[in-house]
Amino acid sequence: MLFGEAMPILPAGRRSLSPGSRAGLGAALVLLAVVSAVELADGGDVNFVGLLAAVPFLAAVFASWQIVLGAGALAAVVGTAFAGSHGRFDMVGMVNVLGVMLATGIAASVATIRQRQADRIAELLRLAAVAQQAVLRPIGPQVGSLAVAGRYISASAAADIGGDLYEALDTPYGVRIIIGDVRGKGLDAVRLASIVLGSYRHVAYERADLRAIVADLDRAVARSVGDEDFVTAALVEERGGTLTIVNCGHPAPLLLRRGEVIALEPPAPAPPLGFMPVARPRVERLEPGDRLLLFTDGLGEARREGEFFPTADRAWRLLGHGTVGDGLASLETALVDWVHGRLDDDIALVLLEYSGRDGGASVPMPSWEVGAAGS
Repeated sequence: MLFGEAMPILPAGRRSLSPGSRAGLGAALVLLAVVSAVELADGGDVNFVGLLAAVPFLAAVFASWQIVLGAGALAAVVGTAFAGSHGRFDMVGMVNVLGVMLATGIAASVATIRQRQADRIAELLRLAAVAQQAVLRPIGPQVGSLAVAGRYISASAAADIGGDLYEALDTPYGVRIIIGDVRGKGLDAVRLASIVLGSYRHVAYERADLRAIVADLDRAVARSVGDEDFVTAALVEERGGTLTIVNCGHPAPLLLRRGEVIALEPPAPAPPLGFMPVARPRVERLEPGDRLLLFTDGLGEARREGEFFPTADRAWRLLGHGTVGDGLASLETALVDWVHGRLDDDIALVLLEYSGRDGGASVPMPSWEVGAAGS
């Protein structure tokens, strides 16, 4: 009969309890039942009623303060019933019941503070998600003649944003993609990533030459960071079936063609943005069905027991099927399985597929290809 009074503690007209409140209430009721069973089995004097003070504290770990008050009130009622079971209240029984009431008040305060902190964390996570959407906008599924998919894999379960960046734009000069990695972590890395992307989204439409874009981005980075900060980046342009890559200290993209995986290393190494790079472009002719994987160094550094993830060896089997989105999903699954869910660094991934010229308005041929053709 005592436990039949548990139902009124739920506020009338409220929606169903949250999972946390249900867990807290369930744990509190289990403890209440255990203490009651022990007290009943003991028979004689009231020896275990004081343990009921733990009931509201247990509820406070998960549940809201309203649930804590309800669980505490029920514990106090049960304690009062046991204390007065012999027809009189002795001093020990009264002190125990008062202790349960005091514990209920303290536990409700603790639950209130915990809930406020949880609400603040949830709001910060929501703002982080909004910031990520502002910094890393969704790309694809089609940009010009390229099928495009992007994916950001965070090394932290508490945040989905860091210093890795990517963007794909359909410009008057062809489809242009950037992928980059800011040195460092935290808010400073996010700030610098947003600066690079903001500058790129402007100059990608204004500059005919990728090397001019690199110079603009280098100045933007140099104005915004210290002497030891930098951004590795790879800029890719697809124009009329010609692929041009300018690499500034970034991992080389992987070209997937007819079952082979080719690392598109730059003609000469160049330093990252912030160190005045002078990069030489690498030019390739694309074939319909070619895929290109752009990635940050978190992929190259992913390892288990000292063994690095074999990206090049497994790239075709993981990325050469389905849509580009399917390929990135397969790569992420294999990667997370390889490292047993523990990554040391964030990873940005972009996968492109060239389907051939779209037959629309032609775009100018890159100046360096014109020069090469005339030589």
